[in-house]
Amino acid sequence: MPGHTTVRVGPTGSRSGAAAEPAEREQDRPTVTVDPRNHSTVRVDTGKHPTVKLPGQRRPAESRGRAPLPVAAAFATLWAALLSYVPVAAVIGLARTLEGQGGLGGAAHAGLAGWLLGHGVPIGTSIGPLGLAPLLLTLLVGWRLNRAGLHVTRAIGARRSGSPRAAVLVAVTIGVAYGTLGLLAALVVDGRGTDVSPGRAAVHLFLAGLTFSLIGSLRSTDALVVVARRIPQPARHGLRTGVVAALLILVAGAAFAGLSVAVGGGQAADMIGAYRTGVAGQAGITLISLAYGANGAVWAAAYLLGPGFLLGTDSAVRLTELTVGPLPTLPLLAGLPNGPMGASGAALLAVPVLAAMAAGWLLTRRLMGVHHVVDGHLRDNRHPLRPGDPAPAEPAWSLVLGSALLAGPVAGLVLGVLSWLSGGPLGDGRMAEIGPVPWHVGLIATVVVGVSCCIGAAAGRAFRAPVHR
Repeated sequence: MPGHTTVRVGPTGSRSGAAAEPAEREQDRPTVTVDPRNHSTVRVDTGKHPTVKLPGQRRPAESRGRAPLPVAAAFATLWAALLSYVPVAAVIGLARTLEGQGGLGGAAHAGLAGWLLGHGVPIGTSIGPLGLAPLLLTLLVGWRLNRAGLHVTRAIGARRSGSPRAAVLVAVTIGVAYGTLGLLAALVVDGRGTDVSPGRAAVHLFLAGLTFSLIGSLRSTDALVVVARRIPQPARHGLRTGVVAALLILVAGAAFAGLSVAVGGGQAADMIGAYRTGVAGQAGITLISLAYGANGAVWAAAYLLGPGFLLGTDSAVRLTELTVGPLPTLPLLAGLPNGPMGASGAALLAVPVLAAMAAGWLLTRRLMGVHHVVDGHLRDNRHPLRPGDPAPAEPAWSLVLGSALLAGPVAGLVLGVLSWLSGGPLGDGRMAEIGPVPWHVGLIATVVVGVSCCIGAAAGRAFRAPVHR
């Protein structure tokens, strides 16, 4: 071709048998670097070369087969129920089987009753209804249902679709499937010394499946981000700060409960040794106490806030009062105080205040340190501004104080609901009332968190170095 140079790669004068040369001589061939600006034509040696088969490319996600929603929801729900039931059956069945109190059938029946109890379904017994749900089991159920919502969303191809409708549809389908499992489980458990309402079991498990799976489906579809963007800024930051404040108070309650049980470790060991059931039975009692450890954390948080909790009718466990009667021999109760707190009680009342102030300070740090408000939108301070973007501005006092003030009702609602879930009866006798009074905890938490968050947020806003424009 005129105006072009032809370059032949490979040894000249090669014959048809050149492909049979050793691999060492193949590697000795020179490498030619062609300047793309030189417009050179390169002729590649067409001698025999080994054929390399490249792996086939994956089909795009759009062309893959999607699972039908009912099938995916049924499988994921059944798997979530199985993974939450097995630990309960193992804990109860171990003690019953090894101690000669029933075979595998009795262990499976008792484990199914305990599994329903973890969903807040009351179990009728000869001493009255048992409605004190172990919150640690409830957390396990919630985690598995959350994962079920996430997996079903992926299976039907709605991941990162940003569709709230798809997320709600997945949650409703899982809720219906989980409620059906609750209905079947109640029909199996009902009788044989345990009375369960099938309708109530179906409703409880439907609500549990709907609520927990909705969280997973919203996260998987990114619909949570879409919904959050539609919420006004003060409400969005108030929701976040209220949840953070409630979690900090719960962490403080868990630390206080754990420390109290550790201090009374000798008494707890004596309680465990009082059960003449052998190693297996004592292990079962210990695991049951651990399952109610989350309840103890909520009760300790109510104790630190001031309302306290009940351990039977006409009882009160508060910082300023301790009135209890005969109690069950459970290691968890070894952490009860010996009497009303004195001067140290006033110091304990400051713990929720400090936790809420920390949540308010974190709110200000988020608004001013990590993100800046620019034209009504949040801008990530970790990335440089582009040319022409407005300079970051400090958030207005109305945004800071409004968000902190809204955190109070949010924290009160969260702690009130948890107080309601953590309580319940243990029969018709004196232990018919156990746990905090939900509206007492919610009201006190609303006031404490609202005021303390405002103080913490205002202090962070006032004493922080201003943003340079």
